Amino acid sequence: MTTPNRRPASPCGPAIGGIPVPDSTLAREATELVRDVTDDLIYHHSRRVYLFGAHHGHHRGLDFDPELLYVGALFHDLGLTGKFRTSRQRFELDGADEARAFLTARGIPEDRARLVWEGIALHTTPEIPHHMAPEVALVTAGVELDVLGIGYDTLPTETREAVVAAHPRPDFKRRILHAFHAGLAHRPATTFGNVKADVLDRFEEGYTRPNFVRIIEDSPWPE
Repeated sequence: MTTPNRRPASPCGPAIGGIPVPDSTLAREATELVRDVTDDLIYHHSRRVYLFGAHHGHHRGLDFDPELLYVGALFHDLGLTGKFRTSRQRFELDGADEARAFLTARGIPEDRARLVWEGIALHTTPEIPHHMAPEVALVTAGVELDVLGIGYDTLPTETREAVVAAHPRPDFKRRILHAFHAGLAHRPATTFGNVKADVLDRFEEGYTRPNFVRIIEDSPWPE
């Protein structure tokens, strides 16, 4: 018997660091799509996000759909790619919209696809995702570990080494910051209210960080 609103378990390929990796038709198609439109940096980062998020989920005993987490992890930085260099919405929404369209086109119910959308859309918004469904929370957990190092010391050394051997991260800190900058420089207003404002503050000449207090004080309301 399956949990209500949850699909049967999907087939898995070889595990990495003891972490099962989905190997269904859906997962393979997601991998092919993302591999075709991203460079090695984003592809390997996205796979690590899945692996670290799934490890976190298994360690905490969470009941999550590995396929949905896998798609969320793979698509989470798609908005940083060249396809979206003219987009004016948040890059997180670009990836979220693409993932939802990918899933619904393959018969995934809207309520399940929306979990993936939420996981991607909120992955740069601290704390809130961790109080949502596991498929949402674990995308953020994987991103936080791979980019920020949150949880680094709690990850078994052998797991970390196996993941990085399969998906290397050469010069990752510098290169991912460059990718963030390149994907955001043409739409600076979209970084207001999330952590990506720090990227433009550091790397974009002439960028002025929006100030929430000043926006209130300068609003057209008389008082």
